[in-house]
Amino acid sequence: MFAGVGESLLHDPVGGSLLFVGVFALVIVFAGPEPSGLEGPIGRFPDIRVVRTVENTLYLAVVTLWVPLSVALGRSLRGTHPAPALFGTVLNLIGLGVLAAGALPHVVTVGLSDLYHAPAATADDKRTLALLWQATQGLFDALLLTGLLLMATGVILLGLAMHPDPAFGRGVGRASVALGVAGLAAGTVVLVDPDSPAAALGVFALIGFHLVLGWKAYRLSRQFRA
Repeated sequence: MFAGVGESLLHDPVGGSLLFVGVFALVIVFAGPEPSGLEGPIGRFPDIRVVRTVENTLYLAVVTLWVPLSVALGRSLRGTHPAPALFGTVLNLIGLGVLAAGALPHVVTVGLSDLYHAPAATADDKRTLALLWQATQGLFDALLLTGLLLMATGVILLGLAMHPDPAFGRGVGRASVALGVAGLAAGTVVLVDPDSPAAALGVFALIGFHLVLGWKAYRLSRQFRA
């Protein structure tokens, strides 16, 4: 089990999950709540530009660190539970790719902010740029939601594949399914009501899955090598 997957790589999902928690703490402490109003976010951006850049870069690192777990689980479960293992792994990897595609919104928003805060910008210019800011943010939010829904579904399938596997046990399988259902439910709520903060619950469900399964996979890998 987990043959060919280095132990250090199986540590990555755990480290990624802990790093993600640190990213949330960073945003809460240094960025604070999002300003209200049409021009609030773009107007405040220069004050938190560095924080957002660090946040987005660390977020991309987290997504990258989560990849080995999906690969390891797919390799481990494909022999006895090929259908849910394969489909779940593919959905997870596609979801990670979608999340990675939306990880660096500041690459676009920095330019909009610079134009907004330029001395020559008129009131009409600023309103137009604020609308473009919101539209751009909406696209990145859509990528986050798509990735969340795909990964949550993949987690459910992987949990079903783990459920009868003695190496993981029913407890880990049920916990994975529960976390996947929580993430899928949160994503569905946001799908119906885009203004809902439920996406955070879905993200924490993914963090929990990668934390628990990353550690479990690492321990199984060490037992296999021993």
